[in-house]
Amino acid sequence: MERIFKVCFLLFLTFAPAVYGQEAPIFNEEELSYNEYLGYVKKYHPLVRQANLEVTGAQAALMAARGGFDPKIEVDYDNKQFNGTEYYSLLNSSFKIPTWYGIEIKAGFNETDGQYYNPMDRTPQAGLAAVGITVPLGQGLIINSRMADVREGRLLLQLGEAERKLRAIEVLYDASEAYFDWKRAYTEAELYKNYLGFASTRYGGVKKLIELGDSPEIDLVEAGITVRNRQLNLENATLKLTKAKLKLANYLWIQEVPVELGENVRPEDNLLQTLPETLRTNELLVNVNQLDAHPKIQSLETKLSILEIDRQLKANMLLPKANVGYNFISEPNTFSNFRTEDYKFNVNFSMPIFLRKERGNLKLAKIKIQDTQYELGQQRLELQNKILAQQTEIQSLQNQKAIIDALVTDYAAMLNAEEQLFSFGESSMFLINSRENNLVNARLSQIGIDNQYFISNAQLFRTLANPD
Repeated sequence: MERIFKVCFLLFLTFAPAVYGQEAPIFNEEELSYNEYLGYVKKYHPLVRQANLEVTGAQAALMAARGGFDPKIEVDYDNKQFNGTEYYSLLNSSFKIPTWYGIEIKAGFNETDGQYYNPMDRTPQAGLAAVGITVPLGQGLIINSRMADVREGRLLLQLGEAERKLRAIEVLYDASEAYFDWKRAYTEAELYKNYLGFASTRYGGVKKLIELGDSPEIDLVEAGITVRNRQLNLENATLKLTKAKLKLANYLWIQEVPVELGENVRPEDNLLQTLPETLRTNELLVNVNQLDAHPKIQSLETKLSILEIDRQLKANMLLPKANVGYNFISEPNTFSNFRTEDYKFNVNFSMPIFLRKERGNLKLAKIKIQDTQYELGQQRLELQNKILAQQTEIQSLQNQKAIIDALVTDYAAMLNAEEQLFSFGESSMFLINSRENNLVNARLSQIGIDNQYFISNAQLFRTLANPD
């Protein structure tokens, strides 16, 4: 027994890491483009797929509403036996078919037997069959709760599609921000890595010049300070890059499995050129005066339609309840012989005197419609202004981009000129470091403006709310 226990324990130690310590798959492609990444998010991310449940739920609600028009079979059977005597045996069965305009078609069969029962329930020996119709002449003819539920169910499909887009666009925007943060952190890390290499090379060159007596020793201290500053900057940038990659991994799913980025994966190089096309934020594709297809507008317009159905239903409640029913009755074996004198006829009528409840509900329904109309108008204006503001910001960032690119070019030219002067012995490490710091700061500003440009396009994408 002890030997079996040891074998089981060793098997547990062998396979437990594979079961419980399983790591997420690694994405090891050379480059992860923004378009490819966004495609993975759209297809596999759980929150995007969760947004699709809005439509599925609306479909289920419509099915439930249509169930109000399902034919119905009803059977009611009562039997009493006592001391060998059958007191009564009552069978009432019916088959009802509801129709769209509140009219109900009904077929039934009744059979009564026994010694003690209500004479009104007496039927022939073979039972009594009936076919009839019930028509509402007041409430329920033009619109009723069954009709309203189906019409609202159809509108809920449209509302569900609009809500799906609004929920999905938020996930895609957050995922885009994570990608842009990763690209910015990656670019900054590469920048500091390159300039650490330049500083280290310069440090070695100054050391040789000092050995040859062509440079003062203070230049070596100056060069060493630059190297350590670059090392510190690179360490901080590497930390930011690691955190950005982990943030991006929250949105990277492939085949329903979360995926982590490999060490050598880099973001897209040409994002500035491909981003507007990927997000469809090109100026020619954006028209602030055509917002009818916007999910937020569609959502509010659909809500208005649903409120209008509710208003019609509340207005219908002002009519009296007046139901008229006619049933042709006959014995089953003579059912084909129609006799106008054999029938059941009933009229039901009711109406409140003051109608205060009905009038109050109708007024509340109208207030809700007016409130939603105000919201719709305001939402149209806000969307137009947001789109215009975002387009203006993108244009401004493009102008800033052109200016900062020129500045980077100029600072690079100044640094090259200073290095040439230093090689002729007409400059110093202090001036070179000053020129290089200016260039590094300009490059960081350039990276920041690029990132603002990416985010601004993503914000316009979120405002347009067209994730498909």
